[in-house]
Amino acid sequence: MRFDVLTLFPGLFDGYLQQSLLKKAIDAGLVDIRLWNFREWSESKHKSVDFPPYGGGPGMLIRCEPVYACVEAVQAEGPAPGQLVMLTPQGRRLDQTLVKELSAHQRLLLLCGRYEGFDDRIVQGLRPLEISVGDFICNGGEVPAMLLIDSVIRLVPGVLGDETSSKYDSFSDKQLLEYPQFTKPREFRGMAVPEVLLGGNHQEIERWRREQSILRTQQRRRDLFDQEQS
Repeated sequence: MRFDVLTLFPGLFDGYLQQSLLKKAIDAGLVDIRLWNFREWSESKHKSVDFPPYGGGPGMLIRCEPVYACVEAVQAEGPAPGQLVMLTPQGRRLDQTLVKELSAHQRLLLLCGRYEGFDDRIVQGLRPLEISVGDFICNGGEVPAMLLIDSVIRLVPGVLGDETSSKYDSFSDKQLLEYPQFTKPREFRGMAVPEVLLGGNHQEIERWRREQSILRTQQRRRDLFDQEQS
């Protein structure tokens, strides 16, 4: 799966791309991540891409020209156009359902904003899929883009060492949180591993895990629990 990240700060991804499962997936050819700087498509002398908003107000907006030129050039770099995504607090909330939808694409282009955001004609004309990672504001779209990539690559075949791992993640079983898990030692500071996990009865273990997922969701995410029951 290919990700094209369009940003003003590609250097923010240097360390991220060299760590953990993502690096292994890239080295194995399962994931391809390419970084593009909007400034490369700026026609101004100093490669600026921003300007104050019409009507006044704080901050600067990213202008249309370099973004359109960048998107069109990057789309042409691949064998087929990818799904354009804009990371914005005004977008659809990123959840596991949306992650699954995104993983079905062979290619995603991620627009990372900065400053006060993008000129709205970028949304009007390019019609990206707008995605929010939560009801809070980041300094830019780069960290949300990393979060999106981290979530989506888990569903790319071959990325996880155990292909069943993602099946039992929170939110993968409808809208339930994941059940509690334990490993050695059997007892630690007075806290013991539940006996049901030690008996080898897989039907009992599955039943217990299901019950714990429901209980945990009811206790910690009542909104999800009520949605599950409706």
